[in-house]
Order: sequence, then structure tokens, then C-alpha cells
Amino acid sequence: MSKGKIINDPVYGFISISNDLIFSLIQHPYFQRLRNIKQLGLTNLVYPGASHTRFQHSLGAMHLMQEALDVLKNKGIAITKEEEEAALVAILLHDIGHGPFSHTLENTLIENVSHEHITDLFMEELNKEYEGRLTLAIRIYKNTYSKHFLHQLVSGQLDVDRLDYLTRDSFFTGVSEGIIGTERIIKMLNVVNNELVADIKALYSIEKFIISRRLMYWQVYLHKTVHVIEIMVINILKRAKEIIRKNQAIEMPAAIAVFLKKDIRLSDFQQDPTILQTYADIDDRDIWYCIKLWRSHPDYILSELCKRVYYRNLFKIEVYDNEIDESYIRKKQSEFILSMHLSQSEVDYFVSHGKMENRAYNKALPSIHILDKNNNLHTLETLSDHLNHRTLSESVSKYFLCYPKDKS
Repeated sequence: MSKGKIINDPVYGFISISNDLIFSLIQHPYFQRLRNIKQLGLTNLVYPGASHTRFQHSLGAMHLMQEALDVLKNKGIAITKEEEEAALVAILLHDIGHGPFSHTLENTLIENVSHEHITDLFMEELNKEYEGRLTLAIRIYKNTYSKHFLHQLVSGQLDVDRLDYLTRDSFFTGVSEGIIGTERIIKMLNVVNNELVADIKALYSIEKFIISRRLMYWQVYLHKTVHVIEIMVINILKRAKEIIRKNQAIEMPAAIAVFLKKDIRLSDFQQDPTILQTYADIDDRDIWYCIKLWRSHPDYILSELCKRVYYRNLFKIEVYDNEIDESYIRKKQSEFILSMHLSQSEVDYFVSHGKMENRAYNKALPSIHILDKNNNLHTLETLSDHLNHRTLSESVSKYFLCYPKDKS
């Protein structure tokens, strides 16, 4: 008998859950941990309202998936009850592999193991626990199922994941440029030749979606101050790793220690199931606990970085359209080597440089297809004047240099 559940979501209103498997997965500790992982990582230090979580986003994306499936079924697209359940499970679990602060610490806590890899591991583990009931969901998620359009709803250039995070991130940050016509886009979805398409009435809404995505990247996801905070937190964990590997004392939660004391690889997860369980015990709170604790650590670099992040005494960042001259970077490094009494290797913790990239619509990926009134298919870029502009269809790079505002 269905347990039935109604969740009051601030973005969409009431989200109904009437499927026993989905209700059970939501209650599972692997999924509940997403309550403690912020969707936008450290962005709430810039936009105070951005405290929403991967848990909320996953439920929102599942709600949009249900809306999209209902639209397609009403248009005569054959979707069985089993396929519907599997598609909902696939989108519900699509972010289950995220670690603390979402994308921020990817390749820092665990090098060369993405959150997608860990999502695969969690889904396979859950499939064992649920005696194979997730097999079809995993096939849809991995794009090995015959109905390709179901995978495109989970992961594509116009998927429900993107529709939710743009809408939700705009709502919680207050950045109105991210507002998109989600409902209209979903109502205009269709399937032709096993591919997800949109009716031509959605053209302008989809153009707005692409433009909004670009604007949200510069204003939120790649916001220069957010970028600085991320770099500082990454450097904190890098320094902690260095201290540990010099056999110096440093206090931390046991689960964090597992990933800082040695280089964990994907094969380690596969060979030792306890590592995945340990990973499941880590969330944003553990990293904040470390930052708070390490403010008083005797290592100057670690304590200084932690105090600056904890009290929001952030580095200054300079952003340029072109590559930064190496002589200017060396000049800045020299200034802080002298003023902060750092070695050449230590200064990298305080003077960082690199590149930020923004690509709103990736032409290298399968195009969004538009179905006209005569049932002819067109790629979005052939119908859209906006997408011929390089800032929307090509990668745009900016270069940054960040360093402390003071030199002592």
C-alpha cells in the first residue's frame, strides 16, 4: 500500500510522492545526507539566501520529471509504469554522489573521482539493497536503455535537472536573471524518433533558458567572490593534506581523515565497500567543523586561511578578459613572500591564478531540436538568432588572480 507523502516546496508548492520505492529511497540515509550538502556550495557567503540543498534540488527535479512524463503520456508517447518509476528514480538519485559543498571540493577530497563516479557506486549499492529494483533506473541514467528520450530528460541540454537548478538557484539567490519559463518548456516537450524535442511554441522560452543560464554562470556560479572562497577552502584542505603527510598532528573527524591521509582512487571504492559508507558520512558540517577547529592550529598557513574564511576576510580577486602577464603574477608572489615570510612553494596558498570558463550552450553536445508546425525538425541554433552569438554558443574565458587584501 502506498505510503503517500506531500512535501511543501517553496518553488513549486506541493510535491506529491505516492510511490513506495521512491518514498523509501528518500528516507534512505544515503539520500538524507543531501540535506546537509548545499546546492551552491559556499555561495551563501555572497548571496545569504542561497542555503538550499541538494536534497531540495533532487526533489524539485523529480517533480519536474513527473510533470514532463505526464505531458508526454498525454501526447500519446508510450511510457509504461515501470519506465515512469525508473525515470523518477534516476532523476531523484542523479546527484547522490555529491560531496561537501557540491562541486567545490571535487578533485580535492578525492582526486580523479567525480561525483558522477560516486553516484554510480551509490546507485549500484542501493540496487543490491533493493534486490534489483533500480536496474531500469540505472540503465536510463547511464543511457543504455532503448528509450533514449528518458535519459535526455535526466541529462541533456534541456533536462529537468537544469530546469530545476536554474529556477531554484534564481529563487534562493534573488538573481532574477535566472527566471525561466519552466512550465511552458515542459508543456511543449515531445518525442520524435525516440529523441526528446520541443514544439516551436517553446522557442523563445528555450532561448531565454539559454541566456539565463549564461547570466547565472557569471552572476552566481562563477561569481568572482564565490570563486575566491572556493579557492581558499580548497587550499585549506591541500594544506591539511600536506601537514598530515608530514606526520604532524592535526585533529579532524575520522571520516575526513580517511580521505586526507591517503589518495583514494575509484578502485579503492570498488575493492573496499567501507570507503563508500565513510564517504556517505561526510557533509558540509564536517568541513566547517575543521575550518573552525583549525583556526588555532600551530601551522601558520592553515590557521591563517581558516581564520580568513571563517571570519570572511577574503582575498582580493582581479578578473581579466585576457591571460595575465607572468611578470605581474611573479611580482605579486614576491610581495607576499617578503611581507608574509613565505617560501616559494608556500606562496601558492595565498596567491592563486587561473581561468574561469562559461559555456551556456555546448555545440559539441547533441543539439536541442525544435518541431515546427509541419512536423519538421530543426536544431535550435538554426532557428535562433541569439545562439549565433559567440558568447552564447562558444566557451567564454576569463582569467583571475587572487591574493590577500593586506600583506601581513
